[in-house]
Amino acid sequence: MTHLRKLLLEELQRRNYSHETIRSYVHAVEDFARRFNCPPDRLGPQHIRQYQAELFQKRKLSSGTVGIRLAALRFFYTKTLRRNWSIADTPYPKRTHRLPTILSQEEVAQLIDAGRTPCERILLMTLYATGVRRSELTHLKISDIDSQRMVVHIRDGKGRKDRDVMLSPKLLTALRTDWRFYHRQSSTWLFPSNYRKDRPIDTKTVWHACQKAAQRAGLQKRVHPHTLRHCFATHLYEAGTDLRAIQVLLGHEDLKDTLIYVHLAIQRLNATASPLDSLSINDKPIGEK
Repeated sequence: MTHLRKLLLEELQRRNYSHETIRSYVHAVEDFARRFNCPPDRLGPQHIRQYQAELFQKRKLSSGTVGIRLAALRFFYTKTLRRNWSIADTPYPKRTHRLPTILSQEEVAQLIDAGRTPCERILLMTLYATGVRRSELTHLKISDIDSQRMVVHIRDGKGRKDRDVMLSPKLLTALRTDWRFYHRQSSTWLFPSNYRKDRPIDTKTVWHACQKAAQRAGLQKRVHPHTLRHCFATHLYEAGTDLRAIQVLLGHEDLKDTLIYVHLAIQRLNATASPLDSLSINDKPIGEK
């Protein structure tokens, strides 16, 4: 699939797709070809339908993940191969809207303290302190830490957009200690790879660090790097931060994407009285006269 892979990469890069999108699209097309042990340009709609069904039934993937796989295949067939694509034959799955898992502040502290190494602890601290996505974290450079203005520059985030987030003084102290101890001067990356200092840490490393820390902390909830992004926004909202400010910090294009944190803010939910409590009703147990 070398020639086809090259064509796909060229089409994605020509449209200035993000590194993360390119990686996921290429992976999706390669996985599709491996499933049928056949070059993807020889496969058709019937194979796509079968593949889509298996992603749900056998692999138990979420509707969001399946949607990304279909988007990748649609791009490959319509942009790279210049073929027609029937949405009626391969409809996008209806997405389920579930509230994400949220940790309490005490649980976040337990998670961070359970980091196996100082570097892992700082990875987790940075995720929670800034609300960045996993891919954004891995591409942070030392020059993105602005200690004069106390902000962190997020370059080339989702949608190819830059933004600034707050720099926690506690995080800055930890980063400086780590930088001096490990002599980070040899790399421009804030979190360089352990194998090649000229490359950033891999996103899978961040994922495993988070999962292992959750296991060591004894957390019963399902925790992954994006969980800390949800915690960042929810805890800010519970502390009284304006939703518009949270939208900007998260890099959401639409405020409706930020409104989910209204439902997740347990402190505000607990502070809201049920209308039942305002009724004057008989408090005697049922059956008692």
